[in-house]
Amino acid sequence: MSTAITFDTLKFVETLKASGFDEAQSKGMAAAIQEVQKANLDGLATKEDIREVKRDIKELELRIAAELARLRWGMAVTVGGVMALVIKTFLPHG
Repeated sequence: MSTAITFDTLKFVETLKASGFDEAQSKGMAAAIQEVQKANLDGLATKEDIREVKRDIKELELRIAAELARLRWGMAVTVGGVMALVIKTFLPHG
């Protein structure tokens, strides 16, 4: 997706000509500005790019949360098992 920013080249050329530039100079400057503008815009993220990144981040957050929940259960089971062994080992058998 490309970002569209309008640049009125005719108005720019006319403004330069009114300031003393000849037509060839004016058109050359307008073309150069259009090229710079296009080069600078090619690297910009669009709103859709940003929405996509936000969706990806949200999906990643959900996957991390699910993984953490599984890890918590695993830790709870492990701690429970260790506690059972400690209790069995150090408390008198009755």
